[in-house]
Amino acid sequence: MSDHALAKSRRNFIRNGFTSLAGVILAPSVFKKGKKPVIHQEKDRKFIYRTLGKTGIKLPIVSMGTYDATGVVNAALDAGIVHIDTSADYNEGNDERMFGEVFKNRPRDTYVIGTSIGMWQYKKAEQIKNTITAKTLRDYIEGSLERLALDTIDIYYLGGIQHKEIALYEPYLEVLKEYKKAGKLRFLGVTTHTNEPEIIRTATDSGVYDVVLTAYNFRKNNREEIKKAIAYAAGKGMGVVAMKTQAGVYWDRREKTKMINMKAALKWALQDENVHSAIPSFKNVDQLNEALSVMENLALTPDEKADLKLDQAEPSTGMFCSQCEECLPQCSAGLDIPTLMRSYMYAFGYHSPWKARETLDHIKLASVPCLNCESCSVKCSSGFDIKRKATDIARILDVPKEFLV
Repeated sequence: MSDHALAKSRRNFIRNGFTSLAGVILAPSVFKKGKKPVIHQEKDRKFIYRTLGKTGIKLPIVSMGTYDATGVVNAALDAGIVHIDTSADYNEGNDERMFGEVFKNRPRDTYVIGTSIGMWQYKKAEQIKNTITAKTLRDYIEGSLERLALDTIDIYYLGGIQHKEIALYEPYLEVLKEYKKAGKLRFLGVTTHTNEPEIIRTATDSGVYDVVLTAYNFRKNNREEIKKAIAYAAGKGMGVVAMKTQAGVYWDRREKTKMINMKAALKWALQDENVHSAIPSFKNVDQLNEALSVMENLALTPDEKADLKLDQAEPSTGMFCSQCEECLPQCSAGLDIPTLMRSYMYAFGYHSPWKARETLDHIKLASVPCLNCESCSVKCSSGFDIKRKATDIARILDVPKEFLV
């Protein structure tokens, strides 16, 4: 495609495409002025607790992920949520700062905080030697401690680990063990949403990590392999926390009236007793109450099974990318398709345009090579139209980042 055509394509985004993102970016507040949210306290509902492996921490099976959900954290803690998961990457560290303010007003033994450094953009240890060094990791840990205003972080993760050599990178392990010995990190973990079975088993066998936070939902192509790895980890005393349980939120961007049944999707993950807790995000109190209500009965009703399309061998593709990486060797332009698909999900499924842009910025994407291809040769295992989704989400590169907050 010529430079002129490329420029025209980008201008078309501003003219025609911005409104499709505007519903995400400029969505009105959930609460009407003067109306107080209704919080169901712990005494009013059933809570199910599981022990987070060898950590000995007893948690409700519903915990809280916090990207774009910081406004409801006090309500969540008041309602009985114990475990909060955040990241130094979220909003450039500002989420951690906000939690530092929240925690100042709460006894230290009433919450469990997990945070991480994001490393998902690195495919092998060779890439991190000159980027995230041992000193850099120390700086990240110290930064999180400062922003959270805590002496100790309960669970510190190497985030988004894709390949086992990064999880086992000795300079990192030495730093993590040093901080754990000093009492600044109580427990160590990894998070993964790619190559999950191998990463889970690697972390379990390392003798260093205590917790694994893994993508796990009813739409993952490799969910049975993940389930076996989770059982292996739990059997060895690892704490297991599930993320991405809502599987992209909508069945398809073009059919936004067809939302995935969030309650049923969360039940599906938590029916696995080797999953000790899950971290869905709540953007309002209604979503918080719905997630907590899962503990009233984990059994899926016939209607919920139908909603999840569990009887269909190949349900509609939706917005959740399994991050299987089968697409990577197929792309002649070498495009990081899994990252683009994850960004697409953040923008159009999770209504988090900042997270979508942040994700693309990590891979320093200036433009999408798909625009130069007459047709796409990539065959997605989930049936995605890769070219359409890639060019669709790439339009967000033309929006000034300050508009995405």
